Amino acid sequence: MKEATGELNMTVVTIIAIGAIIAFFWFMWPQIKNTVTDQWNSISTDCKDNPEECAQG
Repeated sequence: MKEATGELNMTVVTIIAIGAIIAFFWFMWPQIKNTVTDQWNSISTDCKDNPEECAQG
């Protein structure tokens, strides 16, 4: 019976940990997405303005 209780406790801890990770990304994803999009747009604009520099690497 002790082993079953230990496995149940580990299952609960795993579910809580997965929930915490999902909650973190649920709240942080819009900010991460905006940061990546802004950076991508900045690089695209730089390449449109100075295509020679982008071609060099």
